[in-house]
Amino acid sequence: MTDNSSKHAIILFAHGSRDALWRRPIEAVAEQVKQNSPDTHVACAYLELTEPDLPTTVARLVQTGVNMVRIVPMFLGVGRHAREDLPLLLQDLITQHPGVSFELRNAIGEEPELTRAMAAIALRDTA
Repeated sequence: MTDNSSKHAIILFAHGSRDALWRRPIEAVAEQVKQNSPDTHVACAYLELTEPDLPTTVARLVQTGVNMVRIVPMFLGVGRHAREDLPLLLQDLITQHPGVSFELRNAIGEEPELTRAMAAIALRDTA
């Protein structure tokens, strides 16, 4: 059962790139989330080279009344960013926003559904 006083949001957190086209797949996932669940607040945030960053995105959501944030790392592999940088960012966010609950999910590449989807794509006949 959901508490009526809570307002949830999902942040899709990705690395970032100088190439403006790089962000399109992340934004496409956000759009799909919105289509699948129109009442879900979803936003994108980036570690570097792309705006907005994670602290800015969280601050914007908190200003709208969000008090529960799920962070989904959009990394295929669990490298230094997911293992070291993100937990440090999360600790800062917890300190800055004591009234907000944060949930950090596994990197998307660790999810079995994604592994199966990528295998299916690799096996798909393109002819």
